[in-house]
Amino acid sequence: MQVTTKDVMEKFDLTLVSGQEGVGKHIAVSDISRPGLEMAGYFTHYPANRVQLLGKTELSFYDMLLPHERVERMQKLCSPDTPAIIISHGLKVPQELKIASNEEHVPVLTAKMATTRFSSLLTNFLESKLAPTTAVHGVLLDIYGVGVLITGKSGVGKSETALELVKRGHRLVADDCVEIRQETENTLVGNAPKLIEHLLEIRGLGIIDVMTLFGASAIRSFKRISLVIELENWDEQKTYDRLGLEDEKMKIIETDLTKLTIPVRPGRNLAVIIEVAAMNHRLKRMGFNAAEEFSNRLNDVISQNEHSTY
Repeated sequence: MQVTTKDVMEKFDLTLVSGQEGVGKHIAVSDISRPGLEMAGYFTHYPANRVQLLGKTELSFYDMLLPHERVERMQKLCSPDTPAIIISHGLKVPQELKIASNEEHVPVLTAKMATTRFSSLLTNFLESKLAPTTAVHGVLLDIYGVGVLITGKSGVGKSETALELVKRGHRLVADDCVEIRQETENTLVGNAPKLIEHLLEIRGLGIIDVMTLFGASAIRSFKRISLVIELENWDEQKTYDRLGLEDEKMKIIETDLTKLTIPVRPGRNLAVIIEVAAMNHRLKRMGFNAAEEFSNRLNDVISQNEHSTY
């Protein structure tokens, strides 16, 4: 996703002071620069493609410079690659910066917030908007606080299972298409495209609005994905994991997620099975693994029998 200086200006209610022609510039990285060394004249490793944030410290040092140094620093600061220069605390913008920004079309904006606070909010905003994204065919729900992504071939029963889970008190995030972004390392967050937000498609019934039918508590806008459950039609020739000792993974963007494969056939209550899978996943994260516990007990019994034989 692309983010422009204008997007940042509107998001944080910033005031545009100069360099108006550059408000459409794209911001390519989420890192923010505090150009303290640059104010001192060191531009060797100047990260020109970042948003430059000037606070009281930088500007108080700038005021100590000689007139010709001020002009030089601001000319170098306003690189053609610089998407924006932001002054925090609502401080006065130096005249030299206004002139240089108009010449190079680098937008200069002012923020009322303190430097550290604004830096944190802007970084979070840019990381979210610039995060790697993908889209997956499936259904995403919040089940007992666990973000469960249900995948499988068309017609296997994903949406019908999601409807049953919503009736049981769980929350729908997205049906059919799940937009996923990598917010931080090992953190994937899913949401629904705006066009199909809150909607479920049930074959034979059509499109239903979950929020209208079940209330606001039945939906949520986004959820971190922790578990993937793939539904597949029962295959008599296939051996399915009966103990839960096999650790299957599914990679989405750069994150490996725990994946369970659940076979579908008449008589199986998929909603209950998925509920239990979500609760069991939470237990595993808390350090309790029922399958390993059973395996250890079984090994103990076998070991005792072998010793009694001798």
